[in-house]
Amino acid sequence: MTAAPRMPLTPAPRTSDTPKAAGSEPIAHRRALHAIALFEAVKGLAALAASIGLLGLLHQDIHQLAVALLWRFHLDPALPYPAILLHYADLLSAIDLRTLAPVALAYIGVRFAEAWGLWRGKIWAEWLAALSGALYIPLEVAHLVHRTNLINAAVLLANVLIVGFLALQLWHRLRQKHD
Repeated sequence: MTAAPRMPLTPAPRTSDTPKAAGSEPIAHRRALHAIALFEAVKGLAALAASIGLLGLLHQDIHQLAVALLWRFHLDPALPYPAILLHYADLLSAIDLRTLAPVALAYIGVRFAEAWGLWRGKIWAEWLAALSGALYIPLEVAHLVHRTNLINAAVLLANVLIVGFLALQLWHRLRQKHD
């Protein structure tokens, strides 16, 4: 009786310790892109909801609506937060919403295109997300300096992390292309 050949106890070496998805990308990379895509889609939906809300105010006296809201909830317009509401109502009244609508539609379109492209793993979407996110960083830093609080710091940190992740992925891809 012949003995069966012995199988090695150690598995064959893997080319990488990172699990790969079907598209030969690391699963963690795909999950991160999906999370960023969802975040961009939520920003697009929020902008769409705000735009629809603003369209409802197109032929309204926004200042008068704000005053009626304050009176409805028995708030003194001289107090700080109600005064802020009135201030922004006056600012919103000065904006021509017909001019703002195409800008809002463009923003919404870019957010949804970016979300779709990131979800599908498109390189152009990674570039778009990295560049558009990087454009906001100086504004977010200025806002944090002007109004230092936890929310502004978290927004800045999240944006820096997203832009950093995407920039690192793009840099790795470019490096692999040239090797």
